[in-house]
Amino acid sequence: MPSNTNASSGHKSGKKKGRRARLIVIVLVLAIVGGIGFGAYWSISTVRASFPQTKGTIKLEGLAGPVDVKRDGNGIPQIYANSDADLFMAQGYVQAQDRFWEMDVRRHMTSGRLSEMFGKSQVKTDEFLRTLGWHRVAQEEYDSKLSPETKKYLQAYSKGVNAYLNGKSGKELSVEYAALSFENDYAPQKWTPVDSVAWLKAMAWDLRGNMQDEIDRSLMTSRLGPKQIDDLYPKYPYKRNKPIVQEGAYNSATNSYDDKATGTQGASTGGAAGTGLAGNTQAPSGLQSQLSGLSKILERVPSAGLGPNGNGIGSNSWVVSGDHTITGKPLLANDPHLAPQLPSVWYQMGLHCRSVSSNCQYDVSGYTFSGMPGVVIGHNKDIAWGMTNLGADVTDLYLEKFSGDGYQYDNKTLPFKTREETIKVAGGSPKKITVRETNNGPLVSDRDDELVKVGKKATVDTAAPDRGDGYGVALRWTALSPGRSMDAVFELNKAKDWQEFRKAAASFEVPSQNLIYADTKGNIGYQAPGKIPVRGKGDGALPAPGWDSAYKWTKYIPQGALPYEYNPKRGYIVTANQAVVDPDKYPYKLTSDWGYGARSQRIDDLIKSKIKNGGKISTEDMRLMQMDNSSEIAKLLTPYLLKIDVSDDKYVREAQKLLEGWDYTQDADSAAAAYFNAVWRSLLKLAIGNKLPKELRVKGQCLNVEPAGNTGPADEDRKVRECGERDADSAQPDGGDRYFEVIRKILKDEKNDWWKSPKTRLDGETKTRDQLLKRAMADARWDLTAKLGKDADTWSWGRLHRLTLKNQTLGTEGPGWLQFILNRGPWNLGGGEAAVNATGWNAAGGYGVQWVPSMRMVVNLEDLDKSKWINLTGASGHAYSAHYTDQTGKWAKGELLPWAYSKDAVDNSTSDTLVLTPDS
Repeated sequence: MPSNTNASSGHKSGKKKGRRARLIVIVLVLAIVGGIGFGAYWSISTVRASFPQTKGTIKLEGLAGPVDVKRDGNGIPQIYANSDADLFMAQGYVQAQDRFWEMDVRRHMTSGRLSEMFGKSQVKTDEFLRTLGWHRVAQEEYDSKLSPETKKYLQAYSKGVNAYLNGKSGKELSVEYAALSFENDYAPQKWTPVDSVAWLKAMAWDLRGNMQDEIDRSLMTSRLGPKQIDDLYPKYPYKRNKPIVQEGAYNSATNSYDDKATGTQGASTGGAAGTGLAGNTQAPSGLQSQLSGLSKILERVPSAGLGPNGNGIGSNSWVVSGDHTITGKPLLANDPHLAPQLPSVWYQMGLHCRSVSSNCQYDVSGYTFSGMPGVVIGHNKDIAWGMTNLGADVTDLYLEKFSGDGYQYDNKTLPFKTREETIKVAGGSPKKITVRETNNGPLVSDRDDELVKVGKKATVDTAAPDRGDGYGVALRWTALSPGRSMDAVFELNKAKDWQEFRKAAASFEVPSQNLIYADTKGNIGYQAPGKIPVRGKGDGALPAPGWDSAYKWTKYIPQGALPYEYNPKRGYIVTANQAVVDPDKYPYKLTSDWGYGARSQRIDDLIKSKIKNGGKISTEDMRLMQMDNSSEIAKLLTPYLLKIDVSDDKYVREAQKLLEGWDYTQDADSAAAAYFNAVWRSLLKLAIGNKLPKELRVKGQCLNVEPAGNTGPADEDRKVRECGERDADSAQPDGGDRYFEVIRKILKDEKNDWWKSPKTRLDGETKTRDQLLKRAMADARWDLTAKLGKDADTWSWGRLHRLTLKNQTLGTEGPGWLQFILNRGPWNLGGGEAAVNATGWNAAGGYGVQWVPSMRMVVNLEDLDKSKWINLTGASGHAYSAHYTDQTGKWAKGELLPWAYSKDAVDNSTSDTLVLTPDS
C-alpha cells in the first residue's frame, strides 16, 4: 500500500501565473459543464484529483531500494535505481501516474474488451479483435517464447502499475473515469505482464504492410481493368529514388546478405508472380462483396495511435557519419509519422542504473510506449537507434471454400479449429461468439453480418472448387504467431556495439521495421529485421485460393539474408519507407507496395547538397531537414499549370498568379501552397477518384455512374446514383507519392485515357491533359473561395491544413461538452503529404491533418547531452495538467528541447524530485 510523506501538488514551483491561468480555465469549463446539467458531479477537485505527486516521498511495497524520479520543466521523468527490478517497477508506477487512462484503453483494445468500458457500440469491434486474438497470442509469447529475464522485467513493471492503482478510485486515476461513471460502474482491473506484451500486437497491426492495398486492388476490379489497376500501382522508380541499401548484395553460397559484396546472387526464391486467384485477372464478384465488408470492419478497428488503420504510415530516419558532421561523430535523426493522438503515443523517459552492473544493466533514454517497459527508440551511453516502417508484406488474405462443418484443402475436408469467446458489455447482456480458424488463419469474414452470406454468387476459374454455400476470407499474419519482439526491446536497450545491435534486431520479429544505428565510436549502420514470409505460388498482391497448398507460406527469410549496411562509403544512410534494396541484387521479395521514395530522395538530396565540397552537417542542419516543406509533386506539376490559358476567368487567373515564382515550399502562411494543393486534390478526383468503385471513394461523394459490369456503350438513362463508402482518412486517391508516380507517368501523354472526364451539370467533358488541368484549376479556385474567401491574397495553407488533437476514445466519441474538456487545437501547420515535414492529409477526404511527425529527435553521438528531442503533446495524459500539451506549440514551430542524459545534465534540468522507497 503506497503511503505519502512531504506530498505536493506536483506542479513546477514558482509558476503562479501559469497555475492561476489554468485554474481560470478549469473554472470556465466547470461553468460550461454545470450549465448543461453535469455540474453536480464535477468540481475543481474532480479535474485535479488525478494529477500525480511529483515531489516528496512515496513508500512502495516491493521495492528493494530507493528510486529517484527526477522530472524536468516539461514533466519528463528520469528514473534512477539500483536494480533492474526496481527500475522497471518504477517505470510502471510513473507511467501509470501520467498515462493510466491511455494504458487502460490500450489493453482493452488489444484484448477485445472495449465493450466493458464503452458499452454496446464497441461490440462489433471487440468481435473482430477477439477473432484476431492478439491477447491470446501475447499470452502464448509470455508462456513459451520470452526469456526469463524479460518476464522478470514485465512482472516488475506490472507490480509498479498495480502499486499506483492500489486504493485509488477511478476519478483519482483520470478525469475520464469520472466521466465514464456517468454511464456505467466500470472500475480498472490489475495490470498483467501480458497486457504489456499485447501492445506490440496493436503496434504491428497499424504497421502491418499492404493488407489494405490487397483489398483495394481486388475492389477496383469491379470498375477497372487489369491495365488500369497496374497504372494505379506503378513500379518503384529505382533509378530516380534510391533504395535504403545501396552497397553489397545477396550471397547465394551462404544464403546471407553481404554488405561488402559486389553483386553475387542466387536464383529467386520469392515465388512466382501472380494474382493469387488461380489465374484470374479479376477478383470474383462475391469476393468483392466480402472485401468491401472486411474493409468496413477494418475502419471500425481503432488505430493503436500509429496510423489510420494502416494507411499513410511513414517515417523519416537518417544517420550521418562523423566524416560529414561538425562534431566528427555521427548524428542520428528520427521522426515517425503516425496518427495524431492526445496524449501522444510516445512517452519520453530515461531509465538509469546508478551504477551499471550485472544486477542493474540499463542506462538508456528515449521514447517509450505507456503500458510497456523499456525504451523503444532512443540511445544508451554507447549506441543510438531509430525506426521507420519497413512495410514488408507480412499479411495475406485467403479465399476459403466451406464444406459442411469444415473447409477444403488439397481436395480434402478439414475441420475448423474453433473457440468460444464471451464479450461483456457495460450496461447490457454479454454476447457469445464462435471464432473459426483454417490452417491459413482466423476467418475474418465471420465478423460482419453481410459476410455471413458471402460468396454465394462468386465466380472463379474452372480449377476452383464448386462454390456451394460460398467462400470465406481467412487472414494469415506473422503477428498471429508467438514471437520474441519484447525480448528485442531490452536487448536493444543495453546493446553496446554493432554486433549486439544486430543480435537484438534478429529478435524484433513484428512489426518489421527499418532500424538505423550509430555509436560513440563513429560507426553507422542499417538493419532490416523481421519475420517475413516466402510464398509458394502467388505474390501476395491479391487474395489467394486457400484450398490450394501451392499458395501457402513455405518459410521465412533467414535473418542472415536480410539486407543491412555498415559504414557505407557514402557516409550516410536514409530510411523513409522507400524500397529497401534493388531487386536485381536480392532474390527474396519483401513487398511490392513500398512508399515511392519522394521523402527519402529529398533527404538524400539535402544531405548531398550540404556535404558537397567538404561541407559539414550540424545538429541544427538535421533539425532544419526535418522541417523541410518542399513539395515534389509541385515541382513536377506547377510548370504545366502555369502554361494553361485561364484568361477567360479572371478569378482563376488571379489564383494561377500565386504559382508564379513560387519555390514549392508548403509553409503555413503560403497562399500558393493552398492553391496548388487544392488543384492537386481536384485533379486526382477528376482523373482518378471519380472512376473508382464506391467502396474506395469517400463517404458522401455521390456520382451518377454506369452499372458495374456494363459492357455496352455509355447511356445516361442507364446510370445509377452511387455514393462513396470509405472513411475520409483511408479513401482513395489519397494523394500520396504513389499518385505522384501515377501522374508523372502520364503527364507527357496529353491524350491518355486518365485525362478523360465526363461532363457535368456545370462543366464540359475533358478529353486531354490541359482540359482536365484547366477544370481542376477552376474547381480549386471555387473550393478555396468557399473555404478561405474571395481574395486569393489572403489565403494560407495553414488555414486549410489544421491539426486538432483529440483525446483517445472520449475525445472523439464522447458528448460535446466532454470533447471540449479533453481536446486541444486547432494548430495551422505547414508541410504536407510526402514532404519531409510529413503532416499528411488525404486528398480524397479533405485538407485536415491525418498523420504527423509524432516526435522528432536528433542524437549527437559526440556529446549525448547535446542531443535534442520533442514530443507531439506532453508527458501528461491529464487534461489541464501543465504538461498536457506543453510541447505542442514548439513542435508545430519545428523547435526541439534539450535532452539531458548524464547525471549532471539531468540534475541541472530537474524541477521536481520524487523519491520512491521500500515500504519496510
